Amino acid sequence: MTLTTTIAGFSICAAVIFFAGKRLSHYGDLLAEKTGMGKAWIGLLLMSAVTSLPELMVGISSAAIVRSADLAVGDIMGSCAFNLGILSVMDAFVPRRETLLSRVSQSQILAAAFGMILIALAAAGIFLDKDIVLTPFIGVNSLLFALLYFVALRVIFRYQQSHPAAESAPVHDTVSLTLPQVVRRYVLYALLIIAAALFLPYFAEHLAEQTRLGKTFTGTLFLAASTSLPEIAVSVAAVRMGSIDMAVGNLFGSNIFNVFILFIDDLFYAPGHLLKDASESHLLSALAVLVMSGIAIIGITFKSKGKRFLLAWDTLLIFAVYILNLLVLHRLTHAS
Repeated sequence: MTLTTTIAGFSICAAVIFFAGKRLSHYGDLLAEKTGMGKAWIGLLLMSAVTSLPELMVGISSAAIVRSADLAVGDIMGSCAFNLGILSVMDAFVPRRETLLSRVSQSQILAAAFGMILIALAAAGIFLDKDIVLTPFIGVNSLLFALLYFVALRVIFRYQQSHPAAESAPVHDTVSLTLPQVVRRYVLYALLIIAAALFLPYFAEHLAEQTRLGKTFTGTLFLAASTSLPEIAVSVAAVRMGSIDMAVGNLFGSNIFNVFILFIDDLFYAPGHLLKDASESHLLSALAVLVMSGIAIIGITFKSKGKRFLLAWDTLLIFAVYILNLLVLHRLTHAS
């Protein structure tokens, strides 16, 4: 396979994920309106899981088919960093008299904090030499990902119930489509994402070999960026509609779900324990996610008024940390 064919295949998969992810999110939101479920809860549970569907399928494919721990872990760590980097893109669409994070509810601090705890546990799993082994393929660390994911959902849901946020009016035509029609279209676009995401690790592995960038950097940059395309499509569209809290919640919720995906990936990774076989270079991405999340929490709490440039100080710092992470990671993997 030539480099041109590899790039073309990778680009086609990414394009399908972007298009299908945007439509899938549209019908997921419409599904919330049809069923009468709260938008805040649907945004955290359904929308974040929906937009993280490519990471799930890529992770399973990387672990079970390609059997590359670096691609699987790099995709998750890179996606978490990329999701937070999307905050900078979203802030560019907010009028200059306002800042993105100043319009976010306090409940998002809970989601960001749980994301930081899960990322820290993942980093510990990569760093520590040993884990408490329960089965030949699963350790205590992976089980903690699953446990904390459901704890986070429960805590955030209870907080949102006791501190309800004002929801925007429905933006969809809920009369033209019936609930079965919405479900069918939802499933159709989900299948498109699954099909495209299954091929991504194959092209990513060839791209890493042909460009000599290495699987760690390829997983962190190319796989993470392409599988985060649904988050970009959903978040930017939500900001332009004025649903900023839902957009930011989708990103923080996606990061929580992404670490939960590591638990699922570990189940499919037959050679051993996923985090133990991954490169320690991923610790750099984990550190970057922790710093970016901390900056976001400060931005939500401080609530600065207005911005002098295209980006506010908080989203500008988040963007700078993301770029610095990529530059240092590329240097480390290229040197090795």
